[in-house]
Amino acid sequence: MSSPSRDKAGGADTLTGGPRRRRVLRGGAPLPLLVPALIGLAFLVLPLVALLIRAPWRSMPGLLTSTEVWQALQLSLVCATAATAVSLVIGVPLAWLLARVEFPGRGVVRALVTLPLVLPPVVGGVALLMALGRNGVVGKWLDSWFGVTLPFTTAGVVVAEAFVAMPFLVISVEGTLRAADPRYEEAATTLGASRFTAFRRVTLPLIAPGVAAGAVLAWARALGEFGATITFAGNFPGRTQTMPLAVYLALQNDPEAAIALSLVLLAVSIAVLAGLRDRWMTAS
Repeated sequence: MSSPSRDKAGGADTLTGGPRRRRVLRGGAPLPLLVPALIGLAFLVLPLVALLIRAPWRSMPGLLTSTEVWQALQLSLVCATAATAVSLVIGVPLAWLLARVEFPGRGVVRALVTLPLVLPPVVGGVALLMALGRNGVVGKWLDSWFGVTLPFTTAGVVVAEAFVAMPFLVISVEGTLRAADPRYEEAATTLGASRFTAFRRVTLPLIAPGVAAGAVLAWARALGEFGATITFAGNFPGRTQTMPLAVYLALQNDPEAAIALSLVLLAVSIAVLAGLRDRWMTAS
């Protein structure tokens, strides 16, 4: 006779707090659930399969080595990497502040930080223009004091991509910080280390996987950014035209080039998912 403290599905001790296994339902799926599930799967996979089927594989090398496409690829990689670096420099401290410091209005600050996740990218681009444009709230001072103009420049692409990508990094790092034991940090401070030294020497190595995962997500989001970039930085070949903008432009004149660039972005997305598989997509 089996013990009542044992989980029949996974053999876990539910009374003593032993390790639990993921419960898996045995038998076939009911038809009312199976049919919409298969429709949902087809809805998500079919467009990607169609992209692979319609890809101009024979002319792909020539399309991807053309000057315009190469400029867009190179600019996208450089700007996405720069935007990720900016996100790391200011996003990791922001995540630490939200996770470790109690202050009035912290919930409001967290909501504002995550707002770019749900804000339409075009609206984000307009907001950036109002803030950092030549006549913007801050941009006019940057222009008059330092001669710095961000809109419609390569630096503007980096700013637009960092604006939409940094929340992914902040959320990832904040979640990792909340899961990490703060007692290590407290022990370091009691031994004489400053809060910054404790963060740099103790906390940062502990949360390094979360920081890496957030950086990869931010980089992928920056690479695929379109709305805020075209609104704030424009679409100038060789200067602000990134891959998503090149796809949009090529779709009107050269559909095969648009498909080729889309496949590059698809390959990058698959690589990101493969890199994060062990962290978020492991199976029991």
